[in-house]
Amino acid sequence: MQKVYEELTVAFRRNQGQLSTASYERIVSKHTTLFEDVDTLFILLQAAGYPISQRGNKFILETYYRPYKKQKFCVIDIETNGSKPETAQVIEVGAAIVQDGKIIDKFESFVECAFMPTYITKITGIEPTDLIDAPSRVSVLRKLREFMQDAIFVAHNANFDYGFLNHSFERFGLGTIGNPKLCSIDLAKRTIESERYGLAYLNETLGLGVDVHHRAYSDVLTTTKLLNILFDNLPNYIKTTDELLRFSISSKKERNKIISK
Repeated sequence: MQKVYEELTVAFRRNQGQLSTASYERIVSKHTTLFEDVDTLFILLQAAGYPISQRGNKFILETYYRPYKKQKFCVIDIETNGSKPETAQVIEVGAAIVQDGKIIDKFESFVECAFMPTYITKITGIEPTDLIDAPSRVSVLRKLREFMQDAIFVAHNANFDYGFLNHSFERFGLGTIGNPKLCSIDLAKRTIESERYGLAYLNETLGLGVDVHHRAYSDVLTTTKLLNILFDNLPNYIKTTDELLRFSISSKKERNKIISK
């Protein structure tokens, strides 16, 4: 499904956020199977959090038109008992839905786990006893999938959280993550100057005021406060969510080209 998301996004951007039925079907039909026709894939795209809708005979990328100030962002942080999703698992999840700079909903949970390395306990403060009677992995992941809806997936070093959760979702039959991704490190490097961009360092130097680190929800709070500062430092030409997403991964040459127009 990741290839479908990528191909659709490229096509939407090339066509000002809209695709005809023929264009849409031409892209998704390459990825259909005996069990997934074009109509089923549309349902799966929406269920996965990909921000697509249909209006008449047009398919719309909602983030292309939606102002980022009205967009919902799902700020996520996970703690795991190892670095590789193939051999490790999520042990704690923290998430918050943020809109217009305010947290409007939150989700946090420990995750049942039988193996907890000592070094992870030293880093996070999470004890094996915290996880014995915690909800199962599939239960927590299902609730997180429902919580995310089609919000923008935000994390500090988002590739790790996104990749780990994507693998975990697939493993438990919950599909893939179709939500567009925004990395707060990438955005920070394009909006503020700092010697380092680690979350703990930015928390201290920017005076974000969150005391606990390497715990899921406290890192979500830190990232949310950081996100508000980064949004305040965006160039004036950034208006929509899609412009924000493209800006966050843009090169200096690309940004200078926009400014010079």
